[in-house]
Amino acid sequence: MNDARLAALRLRASLYATLRAFFAEHGVLEVETPVLSRAGNTDPNIASFSLTFSGRTDGAPPQRWLRTSPEFPLKRLLAEGVGDCYELGRVFRDGEAGGRHNPEFTMLEWYRVGRDHRWLANETVDLVRLALRLVGREARVRTLSYRDLFRERLDIDPFLASEDALRQALGDVLIDPAGLQRDDWLDLLVTHRLQPAFAADDIHVVHDYPASQCALARLRQDPGDDVPVAERFEVFLGPLELANGYHELRDAAEQRARFEHDRAVRAVRGHAAPPIDDALLAALAGIDGHAGLPPCAGVALGVDRLLMAMLGTDRIADVLAFDFARA
Repeated sequence: MNDARLAALRLRASLYATLRAFFAEHGVLEVETPVLSRAGNTDPNIASFSLTFSGRTDGAPPQRWLRTSPEFPLKRLLAEGVGDCYELGRVFRDGEAGGRHNPEFTMLEWYRVGRDHRWLANETVDLVRLALRLVGREARVRTLSYRDLFRERLDIDPFLASEDALRQALGDVLIDPAGLQRDDWLDLLVTHRLQPAFAADDIHVVHDYPASQCALARLRQDPGDDVPVAERFEVFLGPLELANGYHELRDAAEQRARFEHDRAVRAVRGHAAPPIDDALLAALAGIDGHAGLPPCAGVALGVDRLLMAMLGTDRIADVLAFDFARA
């Protein structure tokens, strides 16, 4: 084992200890939730692994899905009254392997009861800065809305610009437009024009996303504003996206509608549609012994991405004991 690989393994261990100490100090409970579930992630842009259980199921479906995040069971615990909690563990996504992606990776996800996305974004920054100190680094913080980011860096309004204007803003980035929709062009502008320009020692906190990109976040429209926004944030360290968080949606009917929309999109694309998580919806609705999801904010942070940024590498293999090619 060469020195760099051993140092990366030791840094990961130090980071885990730092994360656990941070949450212990702030009264956030560590929990473990199932890796296998009878429901899956319906997000059209995320592919889940599934397997068939060969043992006794007592009438339950034998097909199970590997989690892409611990979000749904953590919210079920919140609805049962567990309070502030986090999980540090492995998650799985099919089809994602390459320089910055591995099909299995480590995610840190935590929830703060009674807080909103802006408060949680600040705590996420505190945690990232604490991690950076392990390698003797500091970072400047820049906080701005999604709309202001596009206006400042690209001179366009992402909420009102036409789809053609968004395509033109990509400049010399050539993309096959077949099947792409407005949100796809917005995402391409973030990944191909905005993120690459973020300085290595800058933390960017981007908040209040287009309503069409709400995922599991609440929507808000302030008086005098021309469009609603999703109460969502993302944190970037240099050009790497580290974390994605929400002021969490608590409306079970609205959440079911979003899941059904996801499944419809997947059907159009010819992709498998995992079953909707009815246990989560029951927890949101406050039935089956649940009190309902309390007002809260949650965030998922990619630990491997954080380690990559800490070490200044763009290869996820550099921070893993064994990457997918060697697993």
